[in-house]
Amino acid sequence: MKRSKVVDLEKMSSSKFLNMYKIQYKNKLGKLKNWIVASRKSEETLRDRYLNGTEDKIDGVVIAAFHKKEKKLVIIKQYRVPINDYVYELVAGLVDNNEDIKSTVERELKEETGLRLLEITEKGNNKLYISPGMTDEALGFIYCICEGEFSKYYLEEDEDIETILVSQEEAKEIMKSKNNIDVKCFLILQSFAELGEKMFL
Repeated sequence: MKRSKVVDLEKMSSSKFLNMYKIQYKNKLGKLKNWIVASRKSEETLRDRYLNGTEDKIDGVVIAAFHKKEKKLVIIKQYRVPINDYVYELVAGLVDNNEDIKSTVERELKEETGLRLLEITEKGNNKLYISPGMTDEALGFIYCICEGEFSKYYLEEDEDIETILVSQEEAKEIMKSKNNIDVKCFLILQSFAELGEKMFL
């Protein structure tokens, strides 16, 4: 039995942040099949990855941030168009061209919360796939310590974000609530509720 593999791709549509591709692949029985994939990558980059085996780079970062002075976890509540509602999330963002991870973390923390990065304490798995049945989007998971006061000054026009500091007990309450929670945020809330500051040491 052979390994499944991509043999060709065709761009179906594109936008500033997301492209849709029709992927042709051979399944384990050698039969040609089609799959629709959402990707942030250009056609050239994706083709090079699928057909030439070039390394898949991360598209963005997810940031588990601990506020040094307040001794609390930093999360956000953000309006998301696909669900037409607000959802608890972690600070996150896309990696700009040729930007390193630290620069991305600094920029996103400042833009979304106004807070300042002090130290990256851990870089989790280099590539985490969020929904691999639908997209090739890969994220880096970053644990860090930050400081400062909240500010909405740096938010983009379409960003509707509230920054929230969460204690261990508050983390438990949020998980029990019927509010919308992003899965990545839920897992960090779960760990923080149990471990607290130890997560960031």
